[in-house]
Amino acid sequence: MTVDDKLIEKLSKLSSLEIDEQRKESLKAELGDIINFVENLNEIDVSNIDATFNTVEGGTPLRDDISTQDLQRAKSIIDNAPKSEDGYFIVPKIIE
Repeated sequence: MTVDDKLIEKLSKLSSLEIDEQRKESLKAELGDIINFVENLNEIDVSNIDATFNTVEGGTPLRDDISTQDLQRAKSIIDNAPKSEDGYFIVPKIIE
């Protein structure tokens, strides 16, 4: 993959960043080096290598899923709603 002025302009538009003309040449070189490095990594065959580490020992810790009812919190939320009636939110009708 080659990094040219067209790609720099596209990246500039996508990122909503303004890139100075003086910076474009060095940016093209830096991005080209990064892309070449990643392409080199993609050429390495790791299909026969097992993963040697895990970031979370013993799997992902999960909390117990316990249902609780906090009536005071529910009342506070309903009291701060723009419109409510009988403990329910009133919202505008969107479907005829």
